[in-house]
Amino acid sequence: MYPTLQFLIDGEWRNGEGHGEPVLNPATGASLGDCPFADEAVLDDAIAAAATAFKSWRKTTALERARIMRKASDLLRERAEHVATVLTLEQGKPIGEARLEVIYAADVIEWYGEECKRAYGRIVPARVPGTRQMVMREPVGVVAAFAPWNFPALAPIRKMAGAVAAGCSIIIKPSEETPATCLEMARCFQDAGLPAGVLNVVYGQPAFVSEYLMKAQVVRKITFTGSVPVGKLLMRQAADTLKRTTMELGGHSPVIVFDDVDIEQTAQALVAGKFRNAGQVCVSPTRFYIQQDVYEPLVARFAELAAARRLGPGLEAGTEMGPLANPRRVEAMEAFVRDARENGGKVMTGGAKHGNQGFFFQPTVIRDLPDTCKLMTQEPFGPVVPMVPFRTFDEVIERANSLNFGLASYTFTNSLKTSQAVSEAIEAGMMGINTLAVSTPETPFGGVKESGHGHEGGIEGLEAYQNLKFVASA
Repeated sequence: MYPTLQFLIDGEWRNGEGHGEPVLNPATGASLGDCPFADEAVLDDAIAAAATAFKSWRKTTALERARIMRKASDLLRERAEHVATVLTLEQGKPIGEARLEVIYAADVIEWYGEECKRAYGRIVPARVPGTRQMVMREPVGVVAAFAPWNFPALAPIRKMAGAVAAGCSIIIKPSEETPATCLEMARCFQDAGLPAGVLNVVYGQPAFVSEYLMKAQVVRKITFTGSVPVGKLLMRQAADTLKRTTMELGGHSPVIVFDDVDIEQTAQALVAGKFRNAGQVCVSPTRFYIQQDVYEPLVARFAELAAARRLGPGLEAGTEMGPLANPRRVEAMEAFVRDARENGGKVMTGGAKHGNQGFFFQPTVIRDLPDTCKLMTQEPFGPVVPMVPFRTFDEVIERANSLNFGLASYTFTNSLKTSQAVSEAIEAGMMGINTLAVSTPETPFGGVKESGHGHEGGIEGLEAYQNLKFVASA
């Protein structure tokens, strides 16, 4: 089921030569195949192909771009079961979650294809008679995109679809730990008739590939999803050639639960959302502030539900939570739990590695932590949940806004007044009220503060790949 990994350069599938690394199945630790690493020659070819393709693709009508993208989305839906299986094999999440992600990716392609037909400019009334003033939208140019391992379909497709719809060409480097899902989606674009060179896929040593592409003058736009330190490094490199950037970086999303909620309903929603993809979600709720009057019963019920989650391989029927993506994440979870215990936290359930095969970690709930401990100040990116009490509105807002992250935030309350007040006071790019669903193809996805800038999704995601040109004529 796992495909042979190749580069896509100028419309051709090319085998890698020499250095690479194995792709591991997180459920077993066994190798699925070898991921080739690009050298300078491969990257030069990708840059040249993208530069040449951009000259003609930018002139392609929006109607034609939309037709190709609609076909690509249809092909991805037809191949959804295969692509979802590949995704689960290399990333580990349950097959049900993988299917939803692949269908979501197809929706993203379709939505961007439709939206590119509505990339309107405008006429600005002139001050001088006989003068016409126009604002036009044009594709920014060649795009270099870097995607992470936690959402092997969704993270790359937001970049691929946005760039292609806008009339840009793109070189995308998915994670070397989950490369095949992106490859299969690229195959859908190729089979849909996307011209050669518009979409190019490479893999390689991350620092080498990113630095090499950043130096290329022809690359005019960078889009990156990943950690804050790497995002800052790429921005410094982008400054040398003044490339435009979209940065979707780390988060540490607070979820504030007020004392007027239904405890059972809230606990069910939070458990389902928190342990999705084993907590390896950039907008996952990661700091749980529970108002004092419902703290004890909600923590107890949440821990009970968490302990009941069924762990197992993603392709196994009945699995509710799969493994972590790699052994580094298991070590990170162990460090978070160890630090929490040292700081007085009480482990309600979990707290250790699960089984002796693969990279599994138990759903873990820890209560009564100080705000200064590691779990409350650093994004865990895994199935470890800190739960702490609060008393007043002003207190919890100050605590929730205390970090330099601002990606997503959530609140659960039955009060319209409270929900409006929280949505205005919280410093975040996205806010969920009585829901953890803050991402759709047609809405902007992005953060503030050190969680990044710019957006993917929505009309804002298309505009990220466009330049504005003002034309005055007399």
